[in-house]
Amino acid sequence: ARKLVNLGARITLIDNLNPLYGGNYFNIKGIEDKVTLIINDIRNIEVIGPYIKNADIIYHFAAQVSYIDSLNMPNEDYSLNAQSTLLILELCRNFNPKAKILFASSRMVLGKVEGTIMTEDATPNPLSLYGIHKLTSEKYLGMYYKDFGIPYVILRITNPYGIRQQIKHSKYSLVGWFIRQAMENKEISIYGNGEQLRDYIYSDDIVNAFILCASFENTIGQIVNIGSGVSTKFKDMVETIVDVVGKGKVKYVPWPKDYEKIETGDIKTDISKIQLLTNWKPAYSLKEGILNTFNYYNEFSKFYL
Repeated sequence: ARKLVNLGARITLIDNLNPLYGGNYFNIKGIEDKVTLIINDIRNIEVIGPYIKNADIIYHFAAQVSYIDSLNMPNEDYSLNAQSTLLILELCRNFNPKAKILFASSRMVLGKVEGTIMTEDATPNPLSLYGIHKLTSEKYLGMYYKDFGIPYVILRITNPYGIRQQIKHSKYSLVGWFIRQAMENKEISIYGNGEQLRDYIYSDDIVNAFILCASFENTIGQIVNIGSGVSTKFKDMVETIVDVVGKGKVKYVPWPKDYEKIETGDIKTDISKIQLLTNWKPAYSLKEGILNTFNYYNEFSKFYL
């Protein structure tokens, strides 16, 4: 929202401000008088309908992103991660078919792509309800574009992190949670040997990718990977946090059975497609992103705890 405000866009934010999912008034401090904030559930079509009708671009980030919660509350996960997309598409079909939808999807739709580089053409085989429901949203978007011409772009995000995420618990935004653990000089648990490869992408880079995909016509109807293109060992990410924060301890623990079931293996992401379409490229290294994130929470942690 901040970047779009600086670009002169008229912004409406729709958020239920659930603190467990990261809802936080402080996230819009400094721009609160430059955006319209609607505190409501994205599934409440009577409330969101008028805003969908008047939108040129819809950035669809509304989701539940905890694997554990998707297991414990599968119907709610479906409602938030799949049905909400269908409701938005129906509103667009009936009232605003020219609105371009930018959908925040996930690498989790692919499941395990071991031994190969993750491209957009890989066959989806999700290992979790979260991945299944995100993939369902992707399919809805594809069908509504084919049948009704509603433009969309799907952005599959790898391992996101950055400022303004919640750090109250470890269900998601793991890098932020680890930074908090290090700041409190606590142990940070690494599952297994920590050799598993991940692709961490900083929030500012994600923002720029979404804005560029919204701006370019050639992105319509496309799926693009959003990652750094650099594979990092999980243990190296943790050690970078400890190094940047100057505190914290590393502890190796066995894989919990629930998490072992959905372990996707090493992540090697091909980001050449979005680079070709929009000339986007990540600006932040992992260490730079972690340093920015640490500095932010070091200054403003009282608003996030």
